[in-house]
This record gives sequence, structure tokens and C-alpha cells, in this order.
Amino acid sequence: MIDDTVTSWPVLPAAQRVAGLGRLFCGKSGGRTRLQRLYQDGSAKIRLPAVEGDPLEAVLINTAGGLTGGDRLGWTIEVGAGASASITTQACEKVYRAAADRAETSVGLRVAPGGRIAWLPQETIVFDRAAFARTLDVELADDAEALVLEATLFGRLAMGERTVQGGFHDRWRVRQGGALIHAEDFRVGPDIAATLKRPAATGGALAIATLLLVSPRAESLLEPARAIIGDPAIGGPFISDGGGASFWSIGRSGKLLARLTAGDGYQLRKRLVPLVELLNGRAGLPKLWSL
Repeated sequence: MIDDTVTSWPVLPAAQRVAGLGRLFCGKSGGRTRLQRLYQDGSAKIRLPAVEGDPLEAVLINTAGGLTGGDRLGWTIEVGAGASASITTQACEKVYRAAADRAETSVGLRVAPGGRIAWLPQETIVFDRAAFARTLDVELADDAEALVLEATLFGRLAMGERTVQGGFHDRWRVRQGGALIHAEDFRVGPDIAATLKRPAATGGALAIATLLLVSPRAESLLEPARAIIGDPAIGGPFISDGGGASFWSIGRSGKLLARLTAGDGYQLRKRLVPLVELLNGRAGLPKLWSL
């Protein structure tokens, strides 16, 4: 006899998703930059290493250990008048394969008159079949300064890992005095490997970085920056290292934009580290970058 009773299978719980939100507000007090307000929720944590003077240093931490489809992470940093802050991450952010949806990170930076911010996260590593969207919105006062960096590795060649399929979208909007001074959208996928091989993309480079400096001293750093970036030279077994830098006058300030491409993360850092040291002036590298 056939039992046609409908079997009731247990309903599996939905996968837990990362949801993190961190906010930091700092201002000038007693001759130096000090923390004023701090908020952290979910997987987003912020730590402040002890420093003797400016800039105030903050380390952003995602306690989830990485991101995958459906995860959401948001950071807001506000720097008061005359204050200075340097922001980095505890480690490289990893974006893993997504079963559904996409991981999203949003960053908002606000700098008051006379203030300065250096947004210097460590690299983002995008794994095969990951889906990731990152937005960066920067609001600067007329005489505020900013150094902004995002570096991305499509796979880890040292571990034999390559990003072949997936989706990646990086969106920047930078305003100074209310006027839009920089906008870019970099989108690649679903065939990431094939797209990156095109000469109009990265020419096959799997490690890329974009640095933007908004400062009155930007023009004076153009030639030194180009010297660090250098002429294309063989940097790995698959791809020649490349990149370039340009400058534009913007009102009373200036904008220096630099891009780096390399065959892997190690080759990228060989030029990225001295370039950050140059563009960040006396502040140099965040301490964690030297560990």
C-alpha cells in the first residue's frame, strides 16, 4: 500500500545576515583632535589607537570576518572644523561567494572648514562568484582636505584563487562647497575575468587601487606621484604593472587622481605604500599598515 500522506519537512531558518553601522564624530579641542561621539551597532566596531598628536586615528572592524550576499555595512565619519582624522581597517575586507542577493557597504565622510580626513582602508578581496556594491559619498567644506583610497584584489593568486565570475560595483561622489568635483562608477561582471583582460579595463591586472587627493598642495605632488607609479614594468607572471596620475584645479583647491594596477596584491603594495606616504604628508601610513 502506498502512503500518500504529505510529509511535513522542517523549515530551515533563514541564514543570519551581517548588519553593521558605525559612526564617529571628532573635533578640535585643547589644541588637538579628540573624539566627540561614537556609535557602533551590530558587526561594526571602531577602535582608537593611542596617538600623541594629530591626526586622530580610528580603526574600523567588521567582527563578522567578511561579507556575503545580503550583508550590509555602513560607516559615517565626521571631522569638525580644524580637526584631522586618519581612518583605516583592521585587516583586508573579504567578500565571499554569494548564494543570493549582494553584499553592500556604504561610506559617508563629512569634513568641516579647515579639517582634513585620510580614508585609508586596507584592500578589499573579492572572491569568485561574489556580488558586492560599495558607495562612497564625501562632503568637504571649501577649504577642507581629503585623501581617499580604495584598493581591490580580484582573488588571491598566492592561494591559487581567481575571481572568474561575479558582480562588483564601486560608486564615488565627492563634493566640495556643495559642488560635485569627482564622480565615478566602476562596474564589472558577470564575467569578471574576461572583462578585466580588456585593454580598456585593467589589461588583465587583478589588483587595482584608486587614490584621490583634494588639497591646495595636490599640484606640487603630481610629479613625485608619477615617479612612484613609474613606467609600466613587469611585476608578476601574468601582467605588467601600470597606472597613472593627473591633476585638475578646483576653485581654491586642486584634485590629484592616481590609479594603480598590478598582477597581484604584493606587487600593488610595493607602489601603493610609498604613494600613500607621499600624499598623506607628515601623517604617513596608518600604524596597522606597518604591522
